[in-house]
Amino acid sequence: MPKRTVSTVLKALLERHHISAMALHRLTGVPQSTLSRILSGKIAEPSDRHLSKIAVYFNISTDRLRGREDPEPRHPELRDICLWDDDTPVADDEVSIPFLRQVELAAGSGRFAIEESERAKLRFGKRSLRHNGVQFDQAKCVTVRGDSMLPVLRDGATVGVNAGKRSLDDVVDGDLYAINHNGELRVKQLYRLATGLRLRSFNHDEYPDEDYLYADLEDEQLVILGHVFWWGMYAR
Repeated sequence: MPKRTVSTVLKALLERHHISAMALHRLTGVPQSTLSRILSGKIAEPSDRHLSKIAVYFNISTDRLRGREDPEPRHPELRDICLWDDDTPVADDEVSIPFLRQVELAAGSGRFAIEESERAKLRFGKRSLRHNGVQFDQAKCVTVRGDSMLPVLRDGATVGVNAGKRSLDDVVDGDLYAINHNGELRVKQLYRLATGLRLRSFNHDEYPDEDYLYADLEDEQLVILGHVFWWGMYAR
């Protein structure tokens, strides 16, 4: 079997997802020249700064992107499906993560706030959370609304948010974050600029970048809720 490298893995991903290197540049912000050199094999070990953005887009680990993990288990083990519902007790190796939701403070007031749902929860394995550096009590879930994050996140997609990474110093350019923007619950790519913060949508042909000065963040009531470490959605 040929050795798997960043170049071979990325070529296979582009083919499988039917997108071009130019489209990947537009969606991730990774320079087109860098992508060309990776695909040609001229950069054998790309920096994590660029690879992490590509890995986030394809929802894989950087190790898998580097060819250090098999794309699929060689001999998958079939196990019985364990059925559960909201009344099923949480297992010792699991944790039940609450959803954040946007609620109107008073009917027709036009003012909103973000709060935890009392009912909606999603289960995660503790091992998976630890592997991704997420403390159990800092994990939250958010439902994505609208089409601003297409084609990566459709309306109704669920994302896992690490509320332990919510400061400006925690921001990694191009990564996804959940934010509270004047009571509106949003999921965006964030970029730190010299003078402020940039919010970017994957669908930025229809949703242009939003730039805010650091001095204006308080007036905008723009607060980072946490770093997106996972997402999932149904195919439809």
